[in-house]
Amino acid sequence: MKPPLNRRVFVVGYDAATCLGNTFDATWQRAIRGEAGFRRITRCETPSRSNVVGEIPDWHPQQLAGIDPMDRRNWNARYVLLTMVLCKRALEHAGLEIDDRTGPRTACLMGSALNGTDAYRSAMDGYINHGPTKVSPYLLPNLCANLPAGKAGMLLGFTGPIFSPQGACASGNHAIGIGARMIRDGECDIVLAGGAETCLTPEIVQGFANMWATIKVGPNDRAFDDPTQASRPFSVDRRGIVLGEGGGVLVLAADAVVKQYRLAPRAEVLGVGWTSDAHHFTLPNRETIVRAIVQAIDDAQIQPGEIGYVSTHGTSTQKGDAVEIESLREVFGYSLDSIPVSSNKSQIGHTLGAAAAIEAALAIEGMRQGIVLPTVNHIPDPEFSDVDVVPNAARRHSHNLILSNAFGFGGTNCCIIFRGV
Repeated sequence: MKPPLNRRVFVVGYDAATCLGNTFDATWQRAIRGEAGFRRITRCETPSRSNVVGEIPDWHPQQLAGIDPMDRRNWNARYVLLTMVLCKRALEHAGLEIDDRTGPRTACLMGSALNGTDAYRSAMDGYINHGPTKVSPYLLPNLCANLPAGKAGMLLGFTGPIFSPQGACASGNHAIGIGARMIRDGECDIVLAGGAETCLTPEIVQGFANMWATIKVGPNDRAFDDPTQASRPFSVDRRGIVLGEGGGVLVLAADAVVKQYRLAPRAEVLGVGWTSDAHHFTLPNRETIVRAIVQAIDDAQIQPGEIGYVSTHGTSTQKGDAVEIESLREVFGYSLDSIPVSSNKSQIGHTLGAAAAIEAALAIEGMRQGIVLPTVNHIPDPEFSDVDVVPNAARRHSHNLILSNAFGFGGTNCCIIFRGV
């Protein structure tokens, strides 16, 4: 194999859709106002008390402009159409055109934890209620994890590698990390990296509820009358994740491409660290999380104390939040009390395979504007009294290095260091 080119890798554009807004700009504006986007589910009917979720507002795939009507009908796994739209908008944000020169050198890596579960549910409904011939011939492609990237390529014209990093809730960071390494080594010049998740079906909602992963909102919970308070990472009364749909795409480019096409770099991908727990299929393992963070810092060739902000995994579970803070204490020591540490999931919920990509885009935009986003719905937990979780309101904070954490079911961990430019 050829030796790596050791090129620098920059983030030159991004886009997202979350329960705060169906574009990145709409999401950002509500995020800096300290809002959360949760409501009781409307995508389906469910008797579960875990019925507070994050739905993308004003998101109607059957009305999408620029998407062929046949595509809108056949691709009923919403993450396919969501990926196509986000990739298109992210390239527009980057000011990058796919043509005969850039197309063959552009890759697309889109992760998803649950893939086309909505399409599968539709097929089962057709099969049970109307017979076997009513199962769509597009069902199997709708379930293929690489299809969203493939359809984005058909829409936009790029022909580099396409695949789906399957890292559960860390998939977005795996996409960024693998994409950055591919560019660094010279395998491609541009990568669309991220994740998309459209998982709000009764079976998925109930499955998370039955494993006690999601919050069950009863009459005595403060989210009963105000669903926006359901996700509360690092809060003393945190009671589980809020499931959300959404997607995020970052456009990564080699330093030479940035110069050649006069692109505006927004951050540099500086370090990647990844490990696995060999511990438990859902419970985190401090030792291997610490190692992933240390690997990312070592790969970035910086010192821990240089980190200016930590975008946490911060799911709002008792065990997960505690282990992440313990891990940060071990890595940063006494310097942790001067580093803002917050969780976007308090505002957008847990978007599973999309989470890390959305959170990376928000963290980078915050670094560019000198802002750290808050952990909303926060009631202090004495266990975390030494940690600045940026409670309840965004804050001005000048910083140049971000640690972005992501962990997933199966014990997969991926941490990324971004540097401002």
